[in-house]
Amino acid sequence: MGDAKRIVVKPISSAQARAVVRRIHYSGKVVNNSTLHLGVFFAGRLEGAMQFGSPMDRRRVLPLVRGTKWNQMLELNRMAFSEALPRNSESRAMGVAFRMLRKHRPDIKWLLSFSDATQCGDGTIYRAAGFVLTKVKTNTEILLMPDGTQQNVKTLNNPAHTGPDGRSGSSIAKSCGAVPLCGYQLRYIKFLDPAWEARLTVPVIPFSKIPDDARMVRGEKTRQPNKRGTGDHPEAGGAEPTLALHSSGSAHE
Repeated sequence: MGDAKRIVVKPISSAQARAVVRRIHYSGKVVNNSTLHLGVFFAGRLEGAMQFGSPMDRRRVLPLVRGTKWNQMLELNRMAFSEALPRNSESRAMGVAFRMLRKHRPDIKWLLSFSDATQCGDGTIYRAAGFVLTKVKTNTEILLMPDGTQQNVKTLNNPAHTGPDGRSGSSIAKSCGAVPLCGYQLRYIKFLDPAWEARLTVPVIPFSKIPDDARMVRGEKTRQPNKRGTGDHPEAGGAEPTLALHSSGSAHE
């Protein structure tokens, strides 16, 4: 671990977390339903943030793990780490965060997160942190607009973008030539309570089954497509932390 042992993980305000995400995260966008914000400090400076909160649609998510109640899971909505952090800081920070959750929020049994293998990465950090892969989906959510900009389908489908004829913003965009960016979105699950692993209702996908053309780190493809030719969240917001963990002290070793 080396210098990674020197990082400190502790709760921060939503304003602090939003500032870090906007400065560091590749999307520059925060998530409006994040309720727990953990800062990653190195040499006294805030150099990273992890934001946890409710998934966009709990009704679809809860059945992934049998018997999950409304308050027994969280989504890791955003994770942003600066280049100033030492090597292995991501794994170290997540490990500390998981221990904090187990101690202060034993009611949280599992975590959900998504990896954007269209613009960022295929989830190498999640795999190293003990997440299991449960879905690999060809991207349909991020559109390349005719003017070269990118838009999220969820954002376009906000009522504010509805056309006078009642069509959604994404339908209007596609009719004008917008197309999904080439890539994938991967779904990962982390069990904080190992006893809940048997409740998983969807198959675990071996990491070896990730398509070659989905392999990506920091926005760069790491493998060439094989001969077979295989194959985000709202923009604004960020509620103040409301979970009990917010009052806990820092966690580091």
